[in-house]
Amino acid sequence: MPLLSPAAPAVLISEVGPRDGLQSLAAVMPTAAKLAWIDALHAAGVREIEVGSFVPASRLPQMADVAEVVRHAVTRPGWTVMALVPNLRGAEAALAAGAHKLTLPLSASEAHSQANVRRSRAQMLEELRAIARLRDRVAPGVALEVGMSTAFGCTLQGPVAEDEVVRLAAAAVEAGADEVGLSDTTGMADPAQVRRRFRQVHAAIGRHLGAAHLHNTRGLGLANVLAALDAGVRTFDSSQGGLGGCPYAPGASGNVVTEDLVFMLEAMGLDTGIDLERLMAAREVLRAGLPGEPLHGMTPEAGLPPGFVYADGRRPAGVTTAPEAA
Repeated sequence: MPLLSPAAPAVLISEVGPRDGLQSLAAVMPTAAKLAWIDALHAAGVREIEVGSFVPASRLPQMADVAEVVRHAVTRPGWTVMALVPNLRGAEAALAAGAHKLTLPLSASEAHSQANVRRSRAQMLEELRAIARLRDRVAPGVALEVGMSTAFGCTLQGPVAEDEVVRLAAAAVEAGADEVGLSDTTGMADPAQVRRRFRQVHAAIGRHLGAAHLHNTRGLGLANVLAALDAGVRTFDSSQGGLGGCPYAPGASGNVVTEDLVFMLEAMGLDTGIDLERLMAAREVLRAGLPGEPLHGMTPEAGLPPGFVYADGRRPAGVTTAPEAA
């Protein structure tokens, strides 16, 4: 898997709220509110963020302003701005907007692939090859990631075979992916399964292993993070306030809460580079942009404990450590 530079955090948190979080909501967050939230996340120390998906607005009206959002986000220094692209047309638009990294969804489940992108898995691998050729021709510095949906089970198809996940991961690398991450799209994973599957995929594709995208649907999100850490994963997707889930996977809900994930890792002595107090401030910007939308997370409710110290030795300023108002 990719090695982090000495200046990089020990664990990279990839914030997916502006894409995966917002796409499942009935409400459409105003563009100005999105930009303010993204700026607040940058100020908190987030260094990788998925800001939207290049899909038809008729399918996901929440993403209608994605090009404008990407163009804004890339003006902020020192972070990687990602966009989800389900096809070559989306990749062309994302590159034109200046995205630093493209993420292509590839489902381990044939049923989910048809529901999510209306293509077979074989067709998506061909799409990946076309996007890789485009990237190599016009923007060779842009990273290309595959997020393997339903890698731990599918509510439409049922169990997903481990050897099928490994086969698809290897096929994605062969087709041009720089990284392949595994997603618990439907919240069906358990720690033993997570540890085993990431180890198997790492054995097959080595340094190309990417992020763990885990859900808290059944309360196992952070436990599964620990299992993935044990398997060597060092990049984790999460969503502020726990927003999100796949709109094309029945029962999918509950992304891992960024606030809780950062607190756990920092308390364990693993540097994330994220300031929790500024992250709480970003949460308030999110709340203002989505009034009435429930936000999840235990850390915002409980506050930071007395004596809390960041992994790098810093201590909180104490401004936002009080629990949220009920």
